[in-house]
Formats: sequence, C-alpha cells, structure tokens
Amino acid sequence: MHSGLMGRLLKYGDLAMAALIVVIIIMMVIPLPPRVLDLLLVFNLTFALVIVLVTMYNSDPLDFAVFPSLLLLTTLFRLALNVSSTRLILLDAYAGEIISQFGSFVVGGNPVVGFVVFLILVAIQFIVITRGAERVAEVAARFTLDAMPGKQMAIDADLNAGLIDDAQARDRRLAISREADFYGAMDGASKFVKGDAIAAIIITIINIIGGFVVGALQLGLPLAEAVTTYTLLTVGDGLVSQIPALLISVATGIVVTRAASDTDLGNDVISQILRQPRVLYLAAAVLALLGLIPGLPPVPFLMVAAVSGLLGRGITLAVEDVQVVEDEHVEEDAAGERGQSPEDTARMLQVDPVTIEIGYGLLSLADHTGDDLMERIGMLRRQLAGELGMILPLVRLRDNMALDANTYNIKLRGVQVATGEIMADRVLAMDTGEVDGELAGLDTVEPAFGLPAKWITTSDRDKADLMGYTVVDAPSVLMTHLGEVLKKHAHELLSRQETKVIIDAMRETNPAVVDELVPDTMRVGDIQKVLQNLLREGVPIRDLLTIFETLADYGPVVNDTDRLSEMVRQSLYRTISELLPVYEGRLRVIILDPQVEGEINDSLEHTDGGTFVALDPDVQSAIIRSTESAVNSCLDTGIDPVVLTSPGIRFYFRRISEQVLDGLTVVSFHEIAPSIEIEAVGRVSLS
Repeated sequence: MHSGLMGRLLKYGDLAMAALIVVIIIMMVIPLPPRVLDLLLVFNLTFALVIVLVTMYNSDPLDFAVFPSLLLLTTLFRLALNVSSTRLILLDAYAGEIISQFGSFVVGGNPVVGFVVFLILVAIQFIVITRGAERVAEVAARFTLDAMPGKQMAIDADLNAGLIDDAQARDRRLAISREADFYGAMDGASKFVKGDAIAAIIITIINIIGGFVVGALQLGLPLAEAVTTYTLLTVGDGLVSQIPALLISVATGIVVTRAASDTDLGNDVISQILRQPRVLYLAAAVLALLGLIPGLPPVPFLMVAAVSGLLGRGITLAVEDVQVVEDEHVEEDAAGERGQSPEDTARMLQVDPVTIEIGYGLLSLADHTGDDLMERIGMLRRQLAGELGMILPLVRLRDNMALDANTYNIKLRGVQVATGEIMADRVLAMDTGEVDGELAGLDTVEPAFGLPAKWITTSDRDKADLMGYTVVDAPSVLMTHLGEVLKKHAHELLSRQETKVIIDAMRETNPAVVDELVPDTMRVGDIQKVLQNLLREGVPIRDLLTIFETLADYGPVVNDTDRLSEMVRQSLYRTISELLPVYEGRLRVIILDPQVEGEINDSLEHTDGGTFVALDPDVQSAIIRSTESAVNSCLDTGIDPVVLTSPGIRFYFRRISEQVLDGLTVVSFHEIAPSIEIEAVGRVSLS
C-alpha cells in the first residue's frame, strides 16, 4: 500500500508542482477568503517544519538535492501569503483567525511587544542564521570546485588499483559532479532567504503605514484605535510568516554545514558531545560551585549539576560495557588464530583474475606521481576493450620481495603465465634489422615477442634513435607484455558473470534478439562458450548484434557450441578478413590436401558431450609434421602463415595444430571476404 501510494505521488509529481506554481501566482492576484488563508498559513508552517526535520535526519547533503529549488518555491509561497494577508488586512481589517490570534494571544494584544518580537525574529534570521548559511554555502561551493581534480584523480587511482570497479567509479564521479552543482546552487539559493528577511521588514512597515492611512483617513477611526488594530494584525501576519521563514533558514544552515558525517544530526550531536564523560563531571563541579555562591539561586544550579553528574556516570558505565565486549572479541580473534571462521576462509580462497607482481627495484614505477603504471594499466584496459569487445577485469599490482629486483610476474587467477625483466632506470633499444652501428648496453630479450634488444641509459636514447633502434621505456615494455598476455588469455577471463553483463547491455539496445535467444534457446553458459571460442583465436566480439542474431537463427537446431561458433565465424567474415595478412588484395595461404581433410572428417566422433577427433596417432603426427614444414617455409620467405581449410573441419584442424603451433591462423573458405584473392603457397599432406 505504501509503495503504491508513493508510486502514484511520483507519477503525478510534475503536475502537482505545476499546479502549485499556478496557485502561487493566482494568490498574488485574486483575493482569498479568510478560511482559505488560515488553511494555507497552517500548511506553510507544517511544510517548513517538515523540511527542518528532513534536513536533520539526512546524513548526506545530496540526499536532499532538491532543496535549492524547494527554497525558491517556499520563499515565493510565503511572499504570496503576505500579499493575500495584506489585502485582507487593509480591506476588511480581518485576515482570518490565525493572524488575529497571533496578534492578540501570542503577544498579549500589545502591538509594541509584538513589533519588538517580530524585529527580534527578523534579526535572528537575517543577521545570524541567513548570513552564516550564505557564507558557508559560498565557501563550500568554492572548496568543492577546487577539490574536484584531486577527487577525480583519487577515483582513477582506486579504479586502476582494483579497489573499485567501473560502475563504482562512474557513481563516484557522478556524486562529485552532483556535489559541486548542489553547493553552487545553495550558494545562490541562500540569497532567497536573505531577500525574504529584508522583504518581511519592508512589508511590515508598509502594512503599518497603510493600515494607519486606511483606518484613520478612509474609515475615520480614532488614531489610537487605528494604530492598535492594524498594527496588531500586521504584527500577527509578520509572526505567522516569519516563524516558517525562520525554520527554513535553520534548514538552510543545517544543510550547508552538514559535512564529514555518516549519520543524522541527532546521533552526531549525542555521540560527539557526550563522548567524553569527564566533560560532564567538570561541568557538574562548576555548576555546583556556582550554586554555593551566596546571592545566586542554588536550586537551578544544583539540579542541573546533579543531572550532568548522573549523565556522565551513565556514559562511563556504558563505555565500560563496550570495553568488555571488545575484550571478548579480542579473545575470540586470538582463538581464531587456531581456526578461521568460514567467512574468513572464503575470503582467503578468493583469487584476483589478473595480478602483476613486481620486484623491489620496480617499485618506483608504481608511485602516484606522473605517468605511473596504474594509469597505463587503465589506458591499456580501455584500449583492449575497444579491440576485443569485452571489459577486461581489474588488474592488481602487488610488490613481491621474493622476486629479483627487476623481475615481474603476470598471474591469471593466481597462476603465473608470464614473467619478464625490465630496468626502471634504463630504456629498451630493439634492433629493427636496419640498425647502423653498434650500441653499448646490456643485452636482453624483449619479453613480449622475444626480440633481441639492449638496455641502454636514457642519455643514449637520441643516439639509439639515430642509429635505427626502436626505443621504449620500461613501463611501455611491461604494458606491451601485459597486453599480449591479456589478448592471448582473453577467453579465460570471460566468465559467466561478464557474459551476463554483456547480455544485459545488449538487451538495452536490441531487446528483441536477446529475448528470443535467452533463456529459451541458449543459456548464459552456452553463449559464454561461443564467445570464448571466438576470443581464443583472436576474433573480436565487438559485433554482438551479428553474433546474437546468428545464434538466434541456428541455436534452436544446433546444440553443439563448437558448431555454433563456426557459424558465427562465418557471419563475421568481414571482421576476420580484416585480421588476415592481406597484401594488395591477395592472401597467401597453406591449403590442406583432400586426403588430409578426408582423414580428419572420417575420424570425427559425435557424442552427447560434443564432437571429437579420433585420428590414428601416426596420421596425426604426419599432419603435424607437414604443417610445421609448411609454416616454416612461409616464415623463411617472410610470409605470415595462414592455413585455409573447408568449413566442416576448420575447427578440428585448429585443435590438432594448436598442440605444437599455438597461435597459427586457421580460416575456412566462408570466412574470407569475396574481394580477397587467394594464392596457395604451401600444402599440408600425408606424404
């Protein structure tokens, strides 16, 4: 019932705000009956009280981000009430029971007392609360804008360090932007409160003068009676308006002064003021001494001193109880040394998807000054996301004192898959094959591609460039190696959770194909296997629409994810063709002998778990030897080896060849664009 009511209110909220603004404008033009004015005055007082209570219970100023706009509406509403009440006072010398009672009962029917009380309220609002809130809002807006770059850098550092994910980083950046907008709006909105206080004084003076003119000159009332009647009504009107205005001013001050807090105002006040019981003991002692001084009334001083002392004693006992509980927790933690709780054990079993461990000699590369490793890792993840079509997991960077000083390890799910050695104070010069002259340096091997290179001093960098070397700094060497590792193992990093995220993102833009595919046709795990098959051979999954439509077409009749992967590859022939080493429209390939294709096709065994190759070991060895020979011949002549097969056996030949030739490109006829000319430069045969 509560949610239904809230839903209806939210549904018609825009209409309610529009109607409220129209009513405010009408109130300034059309006279209101006294009963209606009474109802609106009570509503004004209630709404101001609600706003104050909301600001007290909010722990974050952004929880009440609509307050600047609400401040304008409430100010405009009070001014409209002033106009309506002034009209009734001057025309009828009566503006409803609320104003009459405030003018007679609240101030005892004395216009001088009422006017003084009114001036005191205006002074409190204008001089104390409004000016203070205005200054705090101005300073908060300035400091928030100045701190934005630092906060953005801190978010980027946490993102690159793996402390938060992309969604959390996006939310934090949005919160920073909203915070700056909020304090900027509060800086301007606080001027409304200031102007409202000034307008209240002016309106009251005008009403008193106008009442004197109307009563004495137009209605012919005695001077004393005219002054008393209209002054009381005017003061009553001012008090009715200024009490809600004072509440709104207090709410403004609470909003702009709430900072560095996680709870509401009441809890903050109680927990922070009453945190130290000795303060209450000292206050009780001082009050007791004042109560014993001759001439001062002892009863109030001694009563408050007793209350302060009892309150301090109660807090002391509460602190002792908390300390006992903490000691018990310490004992439990000590006992936990012998046996971890299930929650702690589960936390220890978690492994990071990607981790880089660096030796102590490389720690200078990971500092947060300048272009550090974490910034480069973030850029690399964004680059690979654009190339592969998947969001790679966060990369953890850790120091490992057990490693050699200049060594680093790259781990996937806690298992080392690559290692390398770089020198933080040197740059790497790689031989391009067109180097002119010798260069002094430490001989090494480039870790990503295994190229011969030298570590040289930074002072020799220009010299190496002139001699024809390709020179890169140490962080770039590590990032290149990491990029190659991530691309090679991208299929291992695509989990079901990441696949679910991809499906949900696809559903937002193309709901028809996703609803047709998931979950009736294929499960998330099946789609994951297809995407993993593509990534395993370096095929990007950016064109998700083509992939999903192909799966939706063939998924109902094909249950084998490997066969579905081949059908998707054929649909992505343009993408695959762009990855092939095509020179001047010609692709040089190694083809399979028909006998080889026949042997592979005849050896396929179809089971419930999938299709497998059951080749004779001698035949398989002959195929592998022939493939190695053809690949080496291509490499010797400077040709990038590509094997071309028929569509039916491409996947299975790839499985055979990857045992000894990992990374070999194998494509079928249907995966090559029609515009590409094919030239056979080698053959795989059994002879």
